[in-house]
Amino acid sequence: MKKIRTAIILCGGKGTRLGLLGKKIPKTMVKIHGREILWYIINILKKNNFNHLILPLGYKGNKIRNFFKKNKKIFDKVDLVDTGLNSNIGKRISLVLKKIKSENFLLLNGDAIFDFNLEKKFSDHLYKNKDITFISGEITYPYGTIGMIGSKVIDFKRNLVYESLKTRTRKSYIAYNYTGMSIIKTSILKKHKNKFKRSSNFEKDLFPIFVKKYNTCLIKLDGFWHSIDNVKDIEAINDKKSSGEKYTKLSKLKKNFL
Repeated sequence: MKKIRTAIILCGGKGTRLGLLGKKIPKTMVKIHGREILWYIINILKKNNFNHLILPLGYKGNKIRNFFKKNKKIFDKVDLVDTGLNSNIGKRISLVLKKIKSENFLLLNGDAIFDFNLEKKFSDHLYKNKDITFISGEITYPYGTIGMIGSKVIDFKRNLVYESLKTRTRKSYIAYNYTGMSIIKTSILKKHKNKFKRSSNFEKDLFPIFVKKYNTCLIKLDGFWHSIDNVKDIEAINDKKSSGEKYTKLSKLKKNFL
């Protein structure tokens, strides 16, 4: 069985809710317990045997380039691609598609620290030959919701204001938090390239189409997760008293990677 070894880490946007800090560095360069969010993500992916990272650079992209210059041995194969300062996510992804050589890849945001057994969970996507697999978890700020009836994914909503209220009030309907992570078959994304590269909101415009047209599923992950949306999130996870168990888990995670 082929393994999923390629990941696209979205890290080109501006951290507008980070205040003055966001004017100095991209969000993925924010330090948590003394190390960058990107440092944690890379080590977690390496732990799960990923061997190819693609980073579409945008805002303060030079900071990310400098990170890799200072940490030359952190990962063997990394493609850093300049995708424009003000490009939307769809355009950024379209500009790095040619770098993907694998049949499937992991798409994830560069502003969350997590610790899951990715290889074990992704086996379901590969064995069942799924086109799109959404990854759900217990998170503070969901990047959207995935609607299911039984084992079937029936919709994806980027916003928490539900348009399909009639469907979502059915007893059998369950909405799961979307973590901002998904496994996507490369050929499908290439097929829709012209559409999503012009999209102002990649997930809102494309994922509902994927749900209706392709073979999709959902994986629920158990484990550590912390996303950084604003300054309070940074302060909370860096403070032992307020974050409690999360602080302890993150400290252990960092220690394992050092």
